[in-house]
Amino acid sequence: MSRRGGALWAAGTATLGALAAVFDLAFWAFRVKIPFPIFPRLKFDLDGIPVTLALLIYGPSSSVAVSMILFLVISFRDPLSGFMKGLAEASTALGMALLYKRGFKGARILSILSGIALRVSAMSLGNLIVLPAASILSVEAVSGILPFIAGFNAAAGAISAVGGWLIYVEVSKRIPHLLKRLRRGGI
Repeated sequence: MSRRGGALWAAGTATLGALAAVFDLAFWAFRVKIPFPIFPRLKFDLDGIPVTLALLIYGPSSSVAVSMILFLVISFRDPLSGFMKGLAEASTALGMALLYKRGFKGARILSILSGIALRVSAMSLGNLIVLPAASILSVEAVSGILPFIAGFNAAAGAISAVGGWLIYVEVSKRIPHLLKRLRRGGI
């Protein structure tokens, strides 16, 4: 990556990280997170959309960096929630990264599905390890609610992945030259 491309990556990653932070803080401050109907302790938000945009515009390393920014912002309030949110969004983006740039028909849908699958797997394992280790729930209790947690993560992963793709597609239609130049590092 050229010096100019590295500067664009850093600026774009920082901007999307700031957007994720603003989403999180706004949703938290105004209490507009939407509870998961089956298990209301879990709540939906839009924090993952900037992570997906970072993946689609700047690549996997940018999406991981934006996930880390999100982790840090949430950790100031609640370190455990910050860790779990960072893990959830990073695993969604990394799962999408397996297929998002492939040229075959259906690659977009498969990238979304692989992102959701990795998120559900990572968060199921994460909850089985972290919640008992933090003395929040026993392994048996986590195992009992794991289908609800998996359902929530599938839906939340779909919000992040589909939302990010929809915005990316619209930006690509309206200002395609900008995205091409960003990817080349030529602005």
